[in-house]
Amino acid sequence: MNLAIFDLDNTLINGDSDHAWGEFLVENNIVDQEEYAFNNDKFYHDYTLGALDINAYLNFCLKVLAEHTLEQLLSWREQFIEKKIRPILLPKAKALIEKHRSDGDTLLIITATNRFVTEPIAKMHGINNLLASEAEKQNGCYTGKPTGIPCYQEGKITRLNQWLEQQEQHFDQQTFYSDSHNDLPLLKQVDTPVAVDPDPQLFEYATTKGWSVCSLRDAAK
Repeated sequence: MNLAIFDLDNTLINGDSDHAWGEFLVENNIVDQEEYAFNNDKFYHDYTLGALDINAYLNFCLKVLAEHTLEQLLSWREQFIEKKIRPILLPKAKALIEKHRSDGDTLLIITATNRFVTEPIAKMHGINNLLASEAEKQNGCYTGKPTGIPCYQEGKITRLNQWLEQQEQHFDQQTFYSDSHNDLPLLKQVDTPVAVDPDPQLFEYATTKGWSVCSLRDAAK
């Protein structure tokens, strides 16, 4: 059996769900608009440079989860999915997923974005296996803090290895699709790395190494 691993943001969807969630919070006046928008953009810029302090970012973006009831958060999340995520779904990504599904491959999404944001997006793609950064809960409520190993850069390798140890079956081949140079640690580990609409750093590395490069958008890169 083979394993098909997918990054989420800017790979299976045409945008970044974490940053989009921040935009949604700002647009709906759920957070301080000026301050939150500034920090949301700054953290995303750091991410694109490969210089993101993941723990600082998770503390920033998870804080809002502790400030509202779960019922309210879930209501906002439904609105967010319809307004921000559904318009950026990619038909070619769905076709790629279905190709792997029809081949009998196990499907897994691995993402630095937290589970609260990404779990419904994974379900929209029909993928039950999700590795994401985790938000701490106590007594059924979010604390606003992260827990466990962030699913980012080398952390994706650790989280994937932990997940693999829990699986009953052995995977003969592992394919990983990603757009970001932040995923180079895991891309270098798998049998088949695929650069999907890659950022400039990943495109340069992938072409140098002779990796497959593809686009899931209408216009190929």
